[in-house]
Amino acid sequence: MTEQTDEPQPRPARIESDPLGPGLYLVATPIGAARDITLRALDVLNAADHLAAEDTRTLRHLMDIHGIPLRGRRILACHDHNENRQSAAVAAAVAEGRSVAYCSDAGTPLVADPGYRLARAVIAEGGKVIAVPGASAVLAALSVSGLPSDRFIFAGFAPQPAGARRKWLSHLSAQDATAILFESPRRIKQTLGILCEIAPDRHMVMCRELTKKFEETLRGTAAEILAQLPEAGPKGEIVLMLDRPDMTAPADPAEFDSELRRLLENLSLRDAAAEIAQRYGIARRKAYQMALAITNTSSDRKE
Repeated sequence: MTEQTDEPQPRPARIESDPLGPGLYLVATPIGAARDITLRALDVLNAADHLAAEDTRTLRHLMDIHGIPLRGRRILACHDHNENRQSAAVAAAVAEGRSVAYCSDAGTPLVADPGYRLARAVIAEGGKVIAVPGASAVLAALSVSGLPSDRFIFAGFAPQPAGARRKWLSHLSAQDATAILFESPRRIKQTLGILCEIAPDRHMVMCRELTKKFEETLRGTAAEILAQLPEAGPKGEIVLMLDRPDMTAPADPAEFDSELRRLLENLSLRDAAAEIAQRYGIARRKAYQMALAITNTSSDRKE
């Protein structure tokens, strides 16, 4: 997710230069601390016939830090705006028996980063795609969150329009799994504000600047986390996680009715019923009938 900031260091002694077999090597790179790169990743970057990167300057800086020479190799730029076009060149190189190492800016390629089209193109031509695993902001955040990790959903970035964001967050917060999303520091307050309304009692964890100097983890409800943020908003890369909802219906029918009415203020009848069904583990049809009854009652009172 971010650029590495470590100063160049002497080249490690154990970088092997054995030839690589033909294929596309998806190389995970550090999300902050440059020393989090794996020895295998260094070997692959040193030995690959061709190099490709979301940002050529970021990869060149990482290679300089670890003392890996280019030896005349050019780094092919492959990002969101040109991935379709560059995929053909990468697939052709693999088909000719070459090895290509691809790195996104930070973390694991394809995880909210480019690389998907590259992999599809190579597979379509019968080539091999090889993972070189390593750092991932998703898993790093989940590991320190203290939230259940047996079942989780990574949802990427929330939509920018406010209405679409609210609907997206409502659906995500209703899933029976720990929910993980990336967020911009410019929009995190808006997102937490929406979550204050749709999941006010839900426990959440916000990780900022993972593995870097000013790493920070905040825990609590959306309102509690929001209260800890500076007036101007936070800085850096953010991962936000939501605990899974309580899937048992409230013992008090009035509480259940109140929750459904609250959802109907912002969601369509169908969406409110679907969310309440997932949240409390009841049949969607039953939830829909309850929501319909509330809507009809409200209409009768207006008349």
